[in-house]
Amino acid sequence: MKHIMVIDDSATIRMSVEYALKRPGFLMNHAVNGSDALEKVKNIKNKGEDVALCIVDINMPVMDGITFIDEFRRLDKYTPVLILTTESEEEKIKAGKKAGASAWIVKPFKDQEMINVVQRLMR
Repeated sequence: MKHIMVIDDSATIRMSVEYALKRPGFLMNHAVNGSDALEKVKNIKNKGEDVALCIVDINMPVMDGITFIDEFRRLDKYTPVLILTTESEEEKIKAGKKAGASAWIVKPFKDQEMINVVQRLMR
């Protein structure tokens, strides 16, 4: 089973992303911050299953998105990571790319934009 991990401290954003991406064959997983997400990713991998995509916010309590990507890349070098954030500053984008982000969408997003980027990343 393939999992999509949606990591955001906003329940509304997590539900919006799930609504936009709900597709047969993928289990949607939610996490409230990077630390929560890392635990869930480890549990998924320990069951012999795979994370197909992570969608992560930058600004979250406990562990932010950039730190999550750094840590996640130690576990998984190849799974695409999509940053979904209100941040559009060049410095943040560079930090995200340096950490290993695959793509960047600025909130608020349109469902079709999200779908297009996810389809491109998951080819």
